[in-house]
Amino acid sequence: MADYKMHIMVCGGSGCRASESDKLTQNLDTALQKNGLEEDVQVVTTGCFGFCEKGPVVKILPDNTFYTQVTPEDAEKIVEEHIIKGRQIKHLLYEDPNAKELIPDSKHMDFYKKQVRLALRNCGFINPENIDEYIARDGYAAIGKCLSEMTPEAVIEEIKESGLRGRGGGGFPTGLKWDITRKSEADQKYVVCNADEGDPGAFMDRSILEGDPHTIIEAMAICGYCIGADKGLVYIRAEYPLAIERLKIALDQAREYGLLGEDILGTGFNFDIELKYGAGAFVCGEETALIHSMEGLRGEPTFKPPFPSVSGYNEKPTNVNNVETFANIPVIINKGAGFFSQIGTGSSKGTKVFALAGKINNVGLIEVPMGTTLREVIFDIGGGIKDGKKFKAVQTGGPSGGCLTEAHLDTPIDFDNLIKVGSMMGSGGMIVMDEDDCMVAVAKFYLEFTLDESCGKCSPCRVGNKRLYEILDKITQGKGTKEDLDKLRLLGNVVKDTSLCGLGQTSPNPILSTLDNFYDEYLAHVEDSKCVAGQCKALMQYKIIPDACSGCTLCFRNCPVGAISGERKSPHFIDQSICIKCGVCYEKCKFDAIEIV
Repeated sequence: MADYKMHIMVCGGSGCRASESDKLTQNLDTALQKNGLEEDVQVVTTGCFGFCEKGPVVKILPDNTFYTQVTPEDAEKIVEEHIIKGRQIKHLLYEDPNAKELIPDSKHMDFYKKQVRLALRNCGFINPENIDEYIARDGYAAIGKCLSEMTPEAVIEEIKESGLRGRGGGGFPTGLKWDITRKSEADQKYVVCNADEGDPGAFMDRSILEGDPHTIIEAMAICGYCIGADKGLVYIRAEYPLAIERLKIALDQAREYGLLGEDILGTGFNFDIELKYGAGAFVCGEETALIHSMEGLRGEPTFKPPFPSVSGYNEKPTNVNNVETFANIPVIINKGAGFFSQIGTGSSKGTKVFALAGKINNVGLIEVPMGTTLREVIFDIGGGIKDGKKFKAVQTGGPSGGCLTEAHLDTPIDFDNLIKVGSMMGSGGMIVMDEDDCMVAVAKFYLEFTLDESCGKCSPCRVGNKRLYEILDKITQGKGTKEDLDKLRLLGNVVKDTSLCGLGQTSPNPILSTLDNFYDEYLAHVEDSKCVAGQCKALMQYKIIPDACSGCTLCFRNCPVGAISGERKSPHFIDQSICIKCGVCYEKCKFDAIEIV
């Protein structure tokens, strides 16, 4: 094996690959060969670094230089300037949006300072398609320890003592779930990994699978050892081609090394994994719906009990955990329950991975200790709101969560605190909104999503959410009444209390939380026929200010429906009965003569 003096780490996650990071890698290899440096410098394709806003990302070791928004055309310059001459390339360094300073390495970037990467520990550090690199970072040491030194009961007790709770949204104690499944008697048991994340803006599980697939394989094998299962299934959405590709490579490598299959590590323990593909149904994030989908049935939930731990896949005891939950297992086994439990809060131990998105400077994938405040995430790690706009709200928990306000910014993030303030952890989506967002329209957007994704099995979700959507649509069209706001709250609580599964039970959360926190916006829509954010087209009017209009005819010439009339060098007029509120006139006017009212 070559003894490399330097490594060029290139993000190979889906986001960066969409910006040609794979071509960048090829160009770097070509430039190294051209300069005879291929024996001294290695280019490594890694998983996601997390800093998606500025991808493709390149990190050079050992000096830890961190380059952002690197293009394939930058490859030759990186080799000639940085590798050969030792000069950092200034225009590729990250510029802090607040301090306006160039940051030479990730250690000094606010985005990373408050992060603690456990589930993401290997993402951005190893080649996910090379099992040797995973092993070099204590990979498969945990399964070795379990099989050679610990009984299944001892492993489960370690997981219990760690305080790990499910990261898929429900927050059920992981060790307890494993224990219940172990105690369920059957001739066959199953371990299922839920890799079907469907929240808008969420990409936590996908990034872990793309950047560190072996950690999931190892954790599933540990779970199989604990509950008495020899079969594992990964339920992954077919829209994740890169994650699927790397998972398949990792499975083949693990089998080749004797870490999957029969007689693992010579201990007599048998365990193997197969992939099951989902079609992208959000409801299949619910474990009973997921199991039915894997069985070839409609992805619909069923009443519980019995829980999957007693009767799941093929009516056999089945343990279901999501990707992030499994990613923490090797850490707990290798470092101990005490290490993990000292991170976080009283009832929420460890860290949480969030997909930070929306109107924020540093969009990306982050991992922070439980108990970190929303303010720290949004303004320290996230770098604040884009374009100097004012923070308005943050949606946590995706379509199942709620919209929180400035008053909630100092809320410590954990399972219980978020529920107390009207939201939830969910799987980890976190979308930030600014002053230009209409909260009524936001609630409508999320409800439209859950309406489309509902399986339709139970009438509270199937019919109730349809009626909720109709009321919201009526309000955004300027036809709502104050009584409609009371109906929203009443019906929302009915749907919440009577739906069959978690999708329906949480679908009214965006409505109820925005009613609680942004009631004035709802009132403005129904009493004043006004959208304060200027987002609801039916409530908007574009008007020409006569004193400011020069009669240049630019708006007249660009209006797609002929709603503007007037003579050259005279004030123009917009016919509101024809105007489709497309905003072209507002964008084209050079004299600020058009206002939105």
